[in-house]
Amino acid sequence: MSTHDLSSLPLTGESEGCGDGCACGTDAEFAEYGEGMESGLDPALAELLADAGLDPLEVEDIANLAIDEDLAGGVDVTTVATIPEDATATGDFTAREAGTVAGLRVAEAVLSIVCTDEFEVERHVDDGDRVQAGQKLLSVTSRTRDLLTAERSALNLLCRLSGIATATRAWADALDGTKAKVRDTRKTTAGLRSLEKFAVRCGGGVNHRMSLSDAALVKDNHVVAAGGVAQAFAAVRETFPDVPIEVEVDTLHQLREVLDAGADLILLDNFTPLETEEAVALVAGRALLESSGRLTLDNARAYAETGVDYLAVGALTHSSPILDIGLDLRPADTGQDARGTEGAGDTAEGAR
Repeated sequence: MSTHDLSSLPLTGESEGCGDGCACGTDAEFAEYGEGMESGLDPALAELLADAGLDPLEVEDIANLAIDEDLAGGVDVTTVATIPEDATATGDFTAREAGTVAGLRVAEAVLSIVCTDEFEVERHVDDGDRVQAGQKLLSVTSRTRDLLTAERSALNLLCRLSGIATATRAWADALDGTKAKVRDTRKTTAGLRSLEKFAVRCGGGVNHRMSLSDAALVKDNHVVAAGGVAQAFAAVRETFPDVPIEVEVDTLHQLREVLDAGADLILLDNFTPLETEEAVALVAGRALLESSGRLTLDNARAYAETGVDYLAVGALTHSSPILDIGLDLRPADTGQDARGTEGAGDTAEGAR
């Protein structure tokens, strides 16, 4: 997996990525897994997570939370009752439908929390790759009890993140050949923002701000409170001179105001494609422009061809359906799946 630099401002950063069309990046804080980062995850897995722009400590916490919620202080009663303690198996994480995968290393982290003995991982694809129905994504050999106990928690995250990546890929494909990029919002699941925004990058999208503190977005309620759009922009610039500022406008008149005030990034809220084209001509490259509202996959191309820089799509993280992925068990000692075909891919070993 490649490492990529996200050195741009939080509001405008974009990177190339890993896998087939991934747009993932590495935040500077986690660009190198090393001093000051103590995780219970396997060091090699932790480094892969950091290379993808994820905090290994945060991923470990999410994995622990998922398992703790599922066990609720007890044990997997069905598995303990039906599976011998010393039984081993190989579990194949397999796509049930075509899509773009994201969260494979996160699934590995969940497994590492549960697996009490060393386990072997065979990686068939990378995050950001397009996959087909029936394609194996990841194979894990370990105690059967551990595999089954971790199954649902690992799949919940993997299916959720892959669904976001798949939806984002559809938007990215629709914009292909234009300069416009599809971008997420802060409409994310509590506690999963970094993972969901990672999934957007895997699907070829780019991230908006990660939090309220790393960039400003002046919206209609700020405008009302401040007494005008230009006044709101000026207040943020004076108070936080080094923070990137995006300003939402509803009309071309407001657009002229914030453009004259010096805004670098302007959000065009609920503009039609024709109005967006007028806005692009008015700005003439003096600021970056982002379209929001009224956007669908059907009209995405029309908006992109106006010359805007970004399309803001909150649905990427708040409404994307999961990608259907399942776990299929097979005997650990055969090296073959149910159809008798050999698995292929990178192999790694992990330990709790």
